[in-house]
Amino acid sequence: MKNYVQDGTTVSLTAPYDVASGGGLLVGALFGVAMSAAANGAAVQAVTRGVVTLPKTNAQAWTQGVKVYWDNTAKEATTTSTSNTLIGCALVAAANPSATGTVRLNGTV
Repeated sequence: MKNYVQDGTTVSLTAPYDVASGGGLLVGALFGVAMSAAANGAAVQAVTRGVVTLPKTNAQAWTQGVKVYWDNTAKEATTTSTSNTLIGCALVAAANPSATGTVRLNGTV
């Protein structure tokens, strides 16, 4: 196919803020997880699909399969949909309290 570019699992994004390796970043409606650290404005390879561990809202309990959103202000995953961007679902239940959660990224916008 002449117009195929790439599968999109890993893409190059411009970091909208300083991001650590493994940190989430939201560029418009596109969410990814940085494969390396990057300064604000720098190019960074980011994973858009797959299973990742992300920081989560500590005071939330997650059930397997619950929708997970990105809180771009707190830079963490949450089950709160209001003003946040859907990024996937919880692959594994997470306790309240817990600092991280396992998320299956949906790779869509």
